[in-house]
Amino acid sequence: MSDIPVTLDNAYNLKDIEQTKTLYRQWAKDYDESFGAQMGYVAPARVAEAFKNEADGNTTPVLDVGAGTGLLAQHLCDHIIDALDVSAEMLAVARSKQLYRRLLPADLTQPLPVEDGVYGAVVSSGTFTHGHVGPECLPELLRVTRSGALFACGVAMHVFDDMRFGSALARLQATNKIGPLRFVEMPLYSGSEHERSRDMGLVVLFRKQ
Repeated sequence: MSDIPVTLDNAYNLKDIEQTKTLYRQWAKDYDESFGAQMGYVAPARVAEAFKNEADGNTTPVLDVGAGTGLLAQHLCDHIIDALDVSAEMLAVARSKQLYRRLLPADLTQPLPVEDGVYGAVVSSGTFTHGHVGPECLPELLRVTRSGALFACGVAMHVFDDMRFGSALARLQATNKIGPLRFVEMPLYSGSEHERSRDMGLVVLFRKQ
């Protein structure tokens, strides 16, 4: 597949898994600088903060979903974390930081190469947004976690309704798959002016029943 210009708008408009792999293959080497630093991307830090405020001694190990280059995991250095991402190139950058116990190249929209009940927590930032992954992956993530596992997942505000996260979470709660929900509002960016600098998100917090 031909290259895709690396812009945030193009990331929000990805159509399939091959486009996703292509864009992040190109972006991986300078993602931390051109996106994380220059755009003031603070969502990973906010998700990590919300997770730590809720976590207890039963959250090990942690699965970082859509881990990318490890921008979230660098705020959780005292935890045992595995990284899951569809982009081998992004995971290669994460490997160099020595943040993770294990790297899992996998597509969240497919069955994961993980046994049932392995993880005590799931964290995620930058994955539940336009052009990426919706709530359809939540049952599979619940499968690979044990009872009581803590979820702390960042969801871009503009897709929470558009991608029906609210209804999906309500169904999981109604069928006793997850416990009470809590939401923490967060800025996605801070300290930098650009067309998305005022975008907001939610950290969705719950535990598997």
